Amino acid sequence: MGLFENKVVIVTGGAMGIGRDTALAFGHEDASVVIADVNREASDAVVMAIEGAGGVARSIAADVSRSEHCRRVVSETANSFGGVDVLFNNVGIQPISFYTDVVGTSEEMWDHIVAVNLRSVFLMAKYAIPRMRRRGGGVIINNASVQGLQSMRKVPAYAASKGAVLSLTRAMALDHALDNIRVVAICPGTIDTAMVRTAAAALGSDIEETLTTWGAMHPLGRIGKGKDVAEAVLFLASDRASFITGSFLCVDGGFMAQGAWARGPGASASK
Repeated sequence: MGLFENKVVIVTGGAMGIGRDTALAFGHEDASVVIADVNREASDAVVMAIEGAGGVARSIAADVSRSEHCRRVVSETANSFGGVDVLFNNVGIQPISFYTDVVGTSEEMWDHIVAVNLRSVFLMAKYAIPRMRRRGGGVIINNASVQGLQSMRKVPAYAASKGAVLSLTRAMALDHALDNIRVVAICPGTIDTAMVRTAAAALGSDIEETLTTWGAMHPLGRIGKGKDVAEAVLFLASDRASFITGSFLCVDGGFMAQGAWARGPGASASK
């Protein structure tokens, strides 16, 4: 008997990276997993992996920045499995071509990033919460970022969207606490995903060397893995976290624990 037996879980952006590893982890714990992603081929591959291990899953091709797609994902999930218990709002983008300041950010760039990273959280919750009420409660976990807490240069839309995710998390937690719906967020540090590797490749140097350098900036001396985040998500989604709502968990190897002064003379970036 797995930790999430008889539970129905939706993972947005579940075809790759953190979403994929989390979908697989939920499947391993006997949840019925729905993967909502624009990449149907990759989503189907995750479904096959879950089913191959004896689990239950299905994929739904969807652009969760669009209202009609979010409504359909929730409706098809409920029709297939009887309801919705857990929503992991994981999907997020920061395209390499969009690294610029506000002057260089077009309205189209801004709208696209905010739609995927923030509007999707609002829309998926909007349609999932009524289904959770019918089940007597549920859990919504939003994937924010350490960049929702502090930031770096050239990511104004991304940083704004992630900061807003944290604020929305608090608001939804208050609004739906009496529905027995918990709403929490995670703030990953640098995680070994395709998006991070693409960013590393854009620097023009060896990718593994760049990832090692980035890892050295984290007190634990490495970048994270998708499974590190997945374990945190499963904990927050479980009854073991039944008194946690309206807050966030940093999954960042200690990155947010250090101040800018930690990079001064004599400071060490790793253990």
